[in-house]
Amino acid sequence: MKEIPTRTDPINEVPAETGENMLMRTRLLSRTVTGIFDGKLRPFGVSATQFALLEVIDRTEPATRAAIARNQQLDKSTLTRNLKSIFSRGWVEEVRETADGRSRPIALTKAGKQLLLDAASSWLGAQTEVRALLGRQGLLAVMSSADRITVPSGIPAPSAEIKKENGR
Repeated sequence: MKEIPTRTDPINEVPAETGENMLMRTRLLSRTVTGIFDGKLRPFGVSATQFALLEVIDRTEPATRAAIARNQQLDKSTLTRNLKSIFSRGWVEEVRETADGRSRPIALTKAGKQLLLDAASSWLGAQTEVRALLGRQGLLAVMSSADRITVPSGIPAPSAEIKKENGR
């Protein structure tokens, strides 16, 4: 039988089996969670990625592309591709009144605002399903890990709801 090679885990300085493929495990988690949200939002003709982008724009509008990219931690080409899809659906528009020549702020259209209202209960249903799938400990582990990764880059800390669950 072939012995599984080990390496030192730089975070905990303990041996870690190379069979612990963190890339594949985190990708599986991401695909599963995204699939749940996509399934709940499918009847509205919007993907989870598009809906999340619409939510960010709604919270910060008029939003500049740079602010959206920072909030979503997206590079310019990915943001441009994602924005193209929601522009073409008529969910967002450029707001020329607040443009300063260097940026073209974006805001939700009436159709975009209505979509957020119409799909809100499905989004919350997906949240509930993911919470049940992960369980309390899994949810806290995911949120804690995300916080450690994103807070140094300027992304806001977790919502008050998660803080309350965590006893803070």
